[in-house]
Amino acid sequence: MEMRIEKDLLGEREVPAEVYYGIHTLRAQENFPLSGYRVPHVLIQAIALIKKAAAEVNAELGYLSPEVARAIAVAADEVVSGKWRDQFIIDALQGGAGTSTNMNVNEVLANRAIELLHGKRGDYTLVHPLNHVNMHQSTNDVYPTALRIAAIWLLKPLSEGCAALQEALQDKEAEFAGVIKVGRTEMQDAVPIMLGQEFSAYAGAIARDRWRLYKVEERLRQAALGGTAIGTGLNADKKYIFMVNDRVRQYAGIGLARAENMIDVIQNADVFVEVSGLLKALAVNLGKIAHDFRLLSSGPRAGLGEIKLPERQAGSSIMPGKVNPIIPEAVNQVAFHVMASDMAIAMAAQSGQLELNPFMPLIAHHLLESLTVLTNAVKILTEFCVRGITAQPERCRELLDTSQVSVTALAPHIGYDLAMKVARTAMETGRTVREAALQLGVLPEERLDAILDPRAMTRPGIAGAQK
Repeated sequence: MEMRIEKDLLGEREVPAEVYYGIHTLRAQENFPLSGYRVPHVLIQAIALIKKAAAEVNAELGYLSPEVARAIAVAADEVVSGKWRDQFIIDALQGGAGTSTNMNVNEVLANRAIELLHGKRGDYTLVHPLNHVNMHQSTNDVYPTALRIAAIWLLKPLSEGCAALQEALQDKEAEFAGVIKVGRTEMQDAVPIMLGQEFSAYAGAIARDRWRLYKVEERLRQAALGGTAIGTGLNADKKYIFMVNDRVRQYAGIGLARAENMIDVIQNADVFVEVSGLLKALAVNLGKIAHDFRLLSSGPRAGLGEIKLPERQAGSSIMPGKVNPIIPEAVNQVAFHVMASDMAIAMAAQSGQLELNPFMPLIAHHLLESLTVLTNAVKILTEFCVRGITAQPERCRELLDTSQVSVTALAPHIGYDLAMKVARTAMETGRTVREAALQLGVLPEERLDAILDPRAMTRPGIAGAQK
């Protein structure tokens, strides 16, 4: 294998001649053989976009030649389009507050720009990773800004996915509006409810999540570009600070704005905790819904069996005919994962010291992964589960008729103690609530029929109340 020699603070190293990354990336790869996860490419794309904007602004201000700036911009466009993914080889978990990731991008863009200028990779006299690609920048202002951009990019499809899930749940709410069933509290029979009403609660929860995610984007729009090392703006031209933020906003397609206090934005990561907390809230709601779907579809004969989930694949290697609720199970696992990631993000954000948080790579990994897996989970829950759910009205009515949930409606008319006696009689004799009430003579038959109408119990008011 042909090699080239590169130098850094620690000495010389051989780097494969055909790669675009350089000595800094090579050392980082060796230093962090940790998780096997690569840096999320959406973060790499956001950093490359920043490098393009910086190169163009620096050329306009006379700090870079137009040829070098153009080559860097073309290389950055290629990375943003998805090219050269195999050149970003560093583990997602890394020391140095993201410096290794920033250097990986700097080196790839520099060597690709050198190539575009008909030079030989590694000839940094043409385009230098630090002197040119990283001009007027620091990892400390580039990395958190790129993370904000990447998070906003990923929030949009997640919000759209929540809108589709909400709509699918509302469709089921309408479809199941006439299916009456047992409502349960603490896993015990409670009072009647319409299946559509249950689905309305699921839709309401997702609607809140959708709104939260829509609003939280505003919290991510403060950029620290030009703040350089700690937010004071040392080594950055004042004109560059204003121009580069405007250019990045244009290229990113989002409402990015220069932070009034760049020192704050560089050292504090609480905004990512806030976003993660809302992702956790969505995970909680998705997990609750998925748990309910598994329970409501349990059986199908020896469980509740009140709904039927779409059959997606065979469920057992030993039990023929068994089909499992695999989509809700997968969604539950995503929910657990996101909730665990939220704890990691909170700990990392809290553990920053003084003017910089060195644990930004952990925050970036968990935040961007949570956004990605939640988007995928919402999609499969919508497409592979909710849209295909069918009600089992006969089973719903069977369980309702054999339960004692209607006894609650008697309490306003005959008192709690006598209603409890009706319930106990029904339980001990195996009769229905209506039959037990007639046996005890608590009310005339016509009054009982009006009070014990289960559909009346699903609406506000006192069932069977005489006007």
